[in-house]
Amino acid sequence: MLMVMLQGAQHFVIDGHHFHVNAGDGDSASPQVFMLNVAKTSRLRFFDESEVPLRKVMIAAPLPWLTRLIETRDGMHVPALQEFFSRHLAHFSFEPGENILQLAQKIINPPPMLEGELGSLYLRAQALDIMWQSCLRMVAEKEGRPRAQPLMSLRRYLRLKDFITANLDKELTIDVIAREAGSSVSTVQRHFKEHFGVTISDFIRQQRLDMARAALARDGIPVAHAAHLAGYNNISSFTTAFRKAYGVTPKQVRV
Repeated sequence: MLMVMLQGAQHFVIDGHHFHVNAGDGDSASPQVFMLNVAKTSRLRFFDESEVPLRKVMIAAPLPWLTRLIETRDGMHVPALQEFFSRHLAHFSFEPGENILQLAQKIINPPPMLEGELGSLYLRAQALDIMWQSCLRMVAEKEGRPRAQPLMSLRRYLRLKDFITANLDKELTIDVIAREAGSSVSTVQRHFKEHFGVTISDFIRQQRLDMARAALARDGIPVAHAAHLAGYNNISSFTTAFRKAYGVTPKQVRV
């Protein structure tokens, strides 16, 4: 089970063990991600103690499916995850970065045009991304000294990913991103691709297209405005890129 608590607090008990997740409210809100391994049939009870309205995303996945998913190609398991999944009620929490928060918002406010199987696939894709990033964060916190350097690098690039996501409305040149990372342009480009399987420019392009698509579907903004959000000066070029990414035109998405 994975909970992204955006606002409010929750108190629940499983098999006599009390858990508290508190994200606060208003300007003092501090979102939390809470991961819990429920390894056997259990009794669950929630307590309604908070006067603040809850805003949260709940994600669950069967353990056999998840453990198969995280196996490395050579069949070896990640020790920190293996230990976590072996203990009933093992738990881990952390403050999420901007990337996870945006994924949670996509689940809360999905594009209205997506219904049925497409809508379900969209929600599962966001949830899987949250799970993957949360597992990476847990490994980075718990893994031992032999893997410390690669995991420190991963944590650093997760922060860089959050920086990019939070500044999509600004001019994001590779030089600006390299300065934020404190590394050379070539090093940042290489390590970003190694960690996330995509180049920095392709990541920025896709994130901006996602932002434009959400604004079209949610707010019904003009296509020209959406093109500007996505970083395109030409509506025709934007429409071509949009259709290639999503299989539909911006006008078909616009409410």
